Amino acid sequence: MTPEDWIASAGVAVVLLAFILNQRGVLSEHSPAFLWMNFVGAGVAAIAAWLLGVIPFVVLEGTWSLVAGWGLVGLVRRRGVAA
Repeated sequence: MTPEDWIASAGVAVVLLAFILNQRGVLSEHSPAFLWMNFVGAGVAAIAAWLLGVIPFVVLEGTWSLVAGWGLVGLVRRRGVAA
């Protein structure tokens, strides 16, 4: 595996872990941990997709990360706490 493959795998693993924890009832989709895991994991995967030249996945993962970031901003605004 190339370094880019390892980076992509790490990012996707974080996103999948967040999904599994959500499905098992451990993390709410509105929890800071869930949103951070999606923001970071998808962002890392988007960077790796860019390095690999797989533009459709840059769009997918980049959008995923931006939406999670938007959720974090909304969480801070609603709750007035640091996410």
